[in-house]
Amino acid sequence: MKIYTRTGDKGETGLLGGERVAKHDARIEAYGTVDELNSHLGLLRDQAPEEHRALLERVQDTLFALGSRLACASDADAERFKLPHLTEAHVKALEQAMDAMDRELPPMRNFILPGGHPCVSQAHICRTVCRRAERRVVELATQAPTPPLVVEYLNRLSDLLFVLARHIGMRLNVVETPWKPRG
Repeated sequence: MKIYTRTGDKGETGLLGGERVAKHDARIEAYGTVDELNSHLGLLRDQAPEEHRALLERVQDTLFALGSRLACASDADAERFKLPHLTEAHVKALEQAMDAMDRELPPMRNFILPGGHPCVSQAHICRTVCRRAERRVVELATQAPTPPLVVEYLNRLSDLLFVLARHIGMRLNVVETPWKPRG
């Protein structure tokens, strides 16, 4: 199978199901940003301590399914392609993972500056790309039917990525740098 088709050379792309849309369409922005997040998560998974890798792989799998659903113009297309559904259990799994890590972390007393180790920084990059993906999906939802769980999942995922950054930092003995406003 060839990777290139030349069908996008004029600024359009095809959705799952065949509909053609502009490459700057809100749907393309939404699932493209989810795809970007998934790639950043791959780099984080490559760098993360072993104990976090299975969680990150599950998140990547869920994001692939979520992005595939966003690439469909209709629920009928998603069903025709037998795409997995996002469920409350996916959101709950993020909350449970976050709660488990949070129990091991010292309480936060300040905002924290991202950094201290490449893996911690990568987790923060994932968090901020996740927030952008959430904004893109919220924008898409103003134009087309979008499952509300997608926004909920991305919102919870960005929270998890913040906790994960702190947890990785703790495991790697990285000292957190508190943000202290300068007057």
